[in-house]
Amino acid sequence: MSESTSQAFSLEALRAGDRTEFARLVDAHASQIYRLALKMLADPQDAEDVLQNTFLKAMQALPSFEGRSSLSTWLYRIAVNESLMTLRRRKPEVSIAGNGDAVDDDDYVPTQFEDWCCLPEKELLSSEARTYLDQAIRQLPEKLRTVFILRDIEGLSIRETSQALDLTETAVKTRLLRARLRLREYLSTYYGERLAKEST
Repeated sequence: MSESTSQAFSLEALRAGDRTEFARLVDAHASQIYRLALKMLADPQDAEDVLQNTFLKAMQALPSFEGRSSLSTWLYRIAVNESLMTLRRRKPEVSIAGNGDAVDDDDYVPTQFEDWCCLPEKELLSSEARTYLDQAIRQLPEKLRTVFILRDIEGLSIRETSQALDLTETAVKTRLLRARLRLREYLSTYYGERLAKEST
């Protein structure tokens, strides 16, 4: 969701409070912001609230937006912060962004892997498999889930993800690796069962 792949916006107009230009910004990015919030929170109403709050806060902050990152990355950062606040209301102990290179479970090593190479493509792309993947993503610790969603689902670069989460690029790469390893282990059970069915 970078400006290079979407329409350009006039920062001057946005900073000046041009409602037409702001409406264009909302139209261009609302679906991605909602999808991000829904993936993080797994609750449509909470995702709607994040969507509204993201653009309300963006409107308020645009006059002081310095353009150090792209508008899309900046919007993602607001949306992530709004989602985190929602998560913290649910679980006050949650803390995701702004922890430098620190990652929980530094000694975590996945223990179970299945070889998925022989699964038919229809199995990998089935609605059941996608549902299980969504469930597996929700099982990730919030710190890892957020990085995975931004990088692997929303397609942000490592740099954009680091900007959106106020993390170093090293921390993003570390968390992304751990997220992918955890997901592979979570999904091993599911695909192991699929392989067993295929072999019978």
